[in-house]
Amino acid sequence: MDVVIYHNPACGTSRNTLAMIRNAGIEPHVVEYLKTSPSRTLLLQLMKRAGLKPRDLLRQKGTPYAELELGNVMLTDEQLVDAMMQHPILINRPLVITELGVKLCRPSETVLDILPQPQQGAFSKEDGEMVVDAEGHRVA
Repeated sequence: MDVVIYHNPACGTSRNTLAMIRNAGIEPHVVEYLKTSPSRTLLLQLMKRAGLKPRDLLRQKGTPYAELELGNVMLTDEQLVDAMMQHPILINRPLVITELGVKLCRPSETVLDILPQPQQGAFSKEDGEMVVDAEGHRVA
């Protein structure tokens, strides 16, 4: 099975996640979801497989979340998904799909839990934080 990442290249967490996938020797299928948004059906399937509710997947920072009053607890899951379909920037990222599962990879090192191959060497995030040591083991 291919590894798929729903990615935003402007997002550091998304870039770090993509780099860790590649550090495992995997070239994923990269979907820039702001250019190619998932269908409603696919988004619902991904949420279900990841064990997420629509509110869990809503991004607040840098989005029209407040303007659309999406914090209103009276909004239904369907209404929240409607908002994500109209404004894909509201979909939190990165979402990664592998044969081992689907995860919202925040923090980025969450991707290590579902990669089918081990890391092939050391990895540090863009901010310098060491995530994987030289032997390819996760740093606690």
